Amino acid sequence: MENCEVMSVLGKEFYERDTETVAKDLLGKILVRRLGDGLLGGIIVETEAYFGADDPASRAFHGRKRYNLVMFGEPGHLFIYNVHHYWMLNFIAHDDGVGGILIRAIEPTMGLKTMKENRPVKQDRNLTNGPGKLTLALNVDKSLNGLSTTDDLCTVHVLNNELDFDMGTSHRIGVTRDLPEELRFYVKENRFVSR
Repeated sequence: MENCEVMSVLGKEFYERDTETVAKDLLGKILVRRLGDGLLGGIIVETEAYFGADDPASRAFHGRKRYNLVMFGEPGHLFIYNVHHYWMLNFIAHDDGVGGILIRAIEPTMGLKTMKENRPVKQDRNLTNGPGKLTLALNVDKSLNGLSTTDDLCTVHVLNNELDFDMGTSHRIGVTRDLPEELRFYVKENRFVSR
């Protein structure tokens, strides 16, 4: 993705909207992780929306705690937490209240060699087709928690990108209690969507 430098970084106003809307609108955008002098990342192809105290699957369900303070903060910040020894990459997004968006999968387009060193796989489609897989490939960990992705100094950004695709929806994956709405969004027929 050679023209990455001419794409604009999504600003805070992008994330200052309804969480579900932002989760849908992140599809097709470019997730970039700067690591040293290199760029890693790709096209976001799968997301999930999470809300506050009324969402039993959310990290904010039990109220404000030390580990989830970022969820109650400014939109556009990263929220990184651990599930089953894997880091989860989330963007805080809400217009009024609490909300976060889990990035479940990307189609890798930049820095494949480094990503494969971080997470060796035989088939490219298995490199970033799940939330724990993509954080390993992108070398994302707790040290990024709370950083503002709209800040030029941040090593994680989302770039604006236009992509034509059909969107699929389903209930969120791997949650024991879910809301009645389908809050998982994905690019239909993209081979990098998690299974």
